Amino acid sequence: MIMTKRGAGGRMSVESEAGPQRALIAASFVNRVGNGLFNAASVLYFTLVAHLPATQVGAGLTIAGLCGLAAGIPAGNLADRYGPRLIWLISFTVQAVSMAAFVLIDSWLVFVLLATVDRLAATAGGAAGGALIARVSGERPAAFRARLRTFVNLGVVTGTLGAAVALQIDTRAAYTALILANAASFAGAALVVLLGVPAYPPLPRPEQHRRWSVLADRPYVSFVALYSAMGLQYQTVSLLLPIWLSAHTDAPRWTVAAVYAVNSGVCVLLQSRLGSKVETPRQGGRAFRLAGLMFLLSCPLMALTADVPAWAAPVAAVLAVTLHSIGEVWESSAGYALGFGLAPDHAQGQYQGLLGIGFNAGQALAPVVLTGAVLGLGHTGWLLLGLFFAALGVAGTPLAGWAERTRPAPPAPAASAGGPAEDSADSSARLSS
Repeated sequence: MIMTKRGAGGRMSVESEAGPQRALIAASFVNRVGNGLFNAASVLYFTLVAHLPATQVGAGLTIAGLCGLAAGIPAGNLADRYGPRLIWLISFTVQAVSMAAFVLIDSWLVFVLLATVDRLAATAGGAAGGALIARVSGERPAAFRARLRTFVNLGVVTGTLGAAVALQIDTRAAYTALILANAASFAGAALVVLLGVPAYPPLPRPEQHRRWSVLADRPYVSFVALYSAMGLQYQTVSLLLPIWLSAHTDAPRWTVAAVYAVNSGVCVLLQSRLGSKVETPRQGGRAFRLAGLMFLLSCPLMALTADVPAWAAPVAAVLAVTLHSIGEVWESSAGYALGFGLAPDHAQGQYQGLLGIGFNAGQALAPVVLTGAVLGLGHTGWLLLGLFFAALGVAGTPLAGWAERTRPAPPAPAASAGGPAEDSADSSARLSS
């Protein structure tokens, strides 16, 4: 018989949540396949097909990205008030339409407007999606989130491989097909969630709840700042290392492709194995520290690729990225454990909205920080970057302890041994742990 007993925060048991979990994983996979298709070829589409200068494309994407940050907390509040699935479906529908409309671009202004709508919807979807993940996670949220991230990574890899085919064909029709395929991925993901994930009702909110309560939660705001700064590690592999390999080493050109492949492969293989063990905020703090240690080892090794013969540079790069990818698994697992575990269940949307704002802002600043500071200082810059990540990691453990001490104690369990009274008591708003 399917269990219906509720756990903390109104989450259902593993058995009753298996269907919604599979649906959310499938939807995320479909969506990320589309992301992989689009991200790998979007700049080429805008410059070669839409005939926009590269400088205008960069400026437009920056404007859109900054404007998109404004949707985070308001969309999260809507998800908390009306249910996360509804807001998530609306945001994905808007993205499907705005993405399809990219094929009609005829001026820079139209491009900026469409890109801004897309980023606003993406930020809203991130906040609502985070709240939806919290509701679907079941009794073993760390295991589910690790499995979810594994399929997210697989989706991006699959989409990137598909984009490579279109890049090889190198025609207007091929690039247009990628844009429309990404639009279809939003519609497909929304359909899967509509059919497979329940419309979870909003959780009861305490009287002291405010639409901007998250900004008064100093431990959580501190965590957002820490996590956003640590997020520079993503573009260390995707942006900084490829530039370094091309400009400062004699490594063959295929090394860059190998770096991407190793990064994706390690994350896919280890995410469930390592991430499923990072359940509580305190465990998240320790995982954050391990991530910083891995980055401290990987960054100087990346710099070393400039000091070895051409045949050894790919070996050093692959070893460095392997260590870095292990750190990425620990870092993402810590982000899940702290990001969800420190947020009250009734305000997951609001809290995930702030987390998304911080992370996206960090990613927007990453190119300037990494290329300006690290490339400008060379080997010293790489060492300082590793020390920076290590310091952030060390701060994770005391921050997690501080945050846990400031969380309200969960309500006492109901006196009855089961039945409706227990379900009602357990479904009251409480913090994830």
